[in-house]
Amino acid sequence: MKISPEVLEELRLRLRRVEGQVRGIQDMLADARECRDVVTQIAAASKALEQVGFRLLAAGLTSCLEDPEQAKADGYPVAEVERMFLELA
Repeated sequence: MKISPEVLEELRLRLRRVEGQVRGIQDMLADARECRDVVTQIAAASKALEQVGFRLLAAGLTSCLEDPEQAKADGYPVAEVERMFLELA
């Protein structure tokens, strides 16, 4: 699946933010912060990570639709990308 360098950089930036969120959650646990505050941050980090997956698949699906024969040859027929998308949902 071909993903543009711009999208890959966007995904790396998003993942660095998620990484920071997870470190923040670890700090909250170490500081014995309120459970509801920790859960709120876990939910936010989880949502952000899901968005990375959806963005990756959206870019991949676009690539597959632009050249379905090449995508199939690369091992990513549209049905496989759809299956991966549903795995995230």
